[in-house]
Amino acid sequence: MAHYIALIHKEADSGYGISFPDVPGVTAVADTLDQALHEAGIALGFAFEDWQGDRPSPRTLDDLRRDPEFLDWSADAVVAAVAPMSDLAHAA
Repeated sequence: MAHYIALIHKEADSGYGISFPDVPGVTAVADTLDQALHEAGIALGFAFEDWQGDRPSPRTLDDLRRDPEFLDWSADAVVAAVAPMSDLAHAA
């Protein structure tokens, strides 16, 4: 089961925003960090259900840390590894 690195950002007066460096355009929002992690898996699962072509290959955290854009983007983020929710359902 592939895990994708998620970046979770939180502004003082907003919810938690989740994005994926290796899956541009897939995002989610939640009120708590726990909900954010759950919603991240759901967002990936929905995105991959209708994905055209091969899924993007997830980079390792070490690979991402060599990417200057990732370093800038992740500076104030919680970094988490997330599996698409549909993958989790099949693994159970």
